[in-house]
Amino acid sequence: MSANALAIQSYAGLDDADAEARILAAKEKLGERLVILGHHYQREEVFRHADFSGDSLKLSRQAAASKAEYIVFCGVHFMAEVADVLSRPDQISIIPDMAAGCSMADMANLANVERAWRELAEVLEPDEQITPVTYINSAADLKAFCGRHGGIVCTSTNARHVLEWSFSQREKVLFFPDQHLGRNTGFTMDIPLEEMVVWDFDQPLGGLTPEQIKNARMILWKGFCSVHQMFQPEQIDNFKQRYPETQIISHPESPFEVCQKSDYVGSTEYIINTIRDAEPNTRWLVGTELNLVNRLHEQFKHEGKNVHFMSPTVCMCSTMFRIDPQHLAWTLENLVEGKVVNRVSVDESDAEQGRLALQRMLEVSP
Repeated sequence: MSANALAIQSYAGLDDADAEARILAAKEKLGERLVILGHHYQREEVFRHADFSGDSLKLSRQAAASKAEYIVFCGVHFMAEVADVLSRPDQISIIPDMAAGCSMADMANLANVERAWRELAEVLEPDEQITPVTYINSAADLKAFCGRHGGIVCTSTNARHVLEWSFSQREKVLFFPDQHLGRNTGFTMDIPLEEMVVWDFDQPLGGLTPEQIKNARMILWKGFCSVHQMFQPEQIDNFKQRYPETQIISHPESPFEVCQKSDYVGSTEYIINTIRDAEPNTRWLVGTELNLVNRLHEQFKHEGKNVHFMSPTVCMCSTMFRIDPQHLAWTLENLVEGKVVNRVSVDESDAEQGRLALQRMLEVSP
């Protein structure tokens, strides 16, 4: 067992109230040297301690602009990597639990993407015909891959603008790791479904024929978010039988059929803003992570807004749930003592190429 694992054991028995008291005390001691970032999907017991809340890119940019020496990201590993890439050299990016990963990001690793690029070269000239696009929910080395190959990063907010730029550079796009965001965005751009093929990284040539690859405009990686994959069109139909006035809003990581049945589709920020700005006494069925949906329900119930989680099965981001008050207290109290634990540091060569891909995204985003 590692030294960190042994050390955290002494915190595991803390109840949430004790952990909260120690978090507050440590925050006060660290002052402006510390900024805590809380992703929208984070559990409430941790989210309440965030100095900034939002999606991963917004949070990283806010942290970089702060005076803080320590950036503690209550999210998942790739988010802390983005914070490290975008932060100043004097800032340190930290995640309270290194086991807080992202199953979607894990579905696309550098070895598989590089192999796909080589296999595509058997059919096309990838560096002349394909723009690689990685969703921000990916490892730093994949952002670097896109930087090296004339590619770009996207978020769920700016995916359409990024794809428009990508097609202006080359005729095709390789989109990873989330097939659903790629398909849902491509369809809004009038790309036919038959011109969006899925690359199965477990199969030779992605399980595709050379003809399918030549005819495709978008090559979608066979990846998905385990939370948003849970949502099904039948859940919408069943709910609307009981409450026909319901408005449906979904995240674009949801399956195509769900997004087609939704009245609104957009990022976590878009979902929050749409429900916030809606008329009082409206009912909403929401296809995104449970902690965010519960927070929206509590936040807007005084306006008579009924906010419901789409799936009848409880499903939250289990890896992000690993960040708990006990891990946060342990992290902060170590910082008070001058000890940095769980630092997330991206290799400088990857950071440089990743920044290039991120900068391209920022330049083309509204």
